[in-house]
Amino acid sequence: MLRRLSVQKLTLCGITALGSVGGCASQIPKNALVMRPQTIEWRQRSTRRFRTTDEKQILSASAGLLQDMGFIIESSESDLGLIVGSMDRTAVEGGQVTGKVFVFLLLRVDVPIDRNQKIRASIVTHPSGNEIAVRATFQRIVVNDRNNISKLELLDYPQMYQEFFEKLSQAVFLEAHEI
Repeated sequence: MLRRLSVQKLTLCGITALGSVGGCASQIPKNALVMRPQTIEWRQRSTRRFRTTDEKQILSASAGLLQDMGFIIESSESDLGLIVGSMDRTAVEGGQVTGKVFVFLLLRVDVPIDRNQKIRASIVTHPSGNEIAVRATFQRIVVNDRNNISKLELLDYPQMYQEFFEKLSQAVFLEAHEI
């Protein structure tokens, strides 16, 4: 009976200790909501302002551009100023395949390699006075040959965003002039 009571007390103390540790871990760090300089730079790269008040025209041009780029529109909420699209591509790279063969021959270990990737694009518009801000975001989800996600990343290439917005400017112009 005494031993059983000691085990119960020990268990209760352990649960209490874990609860207090868990409570400490759930606090938000002081700097969690502070924007880093990289975040501000990325927002500047991924956002452009267009001098128009016709948000539907901007959304239509954005959807058309995404489709021209090979994206399939998955969701479009014009009242919210949102378009989401995706495209599937292979992620197989020769270097990974060669490495897999080499490791298998040398060590007899079967290492996973990337197989497929889904590239997702989201466009969000925000009217502000006589302008509409457009933010574009591109992500990549890579799945390996074991059906596990091997990479989940934001695509942050300045050239990619610059080219996207140049094409969007052209598409908006063509849309406005019904060409």
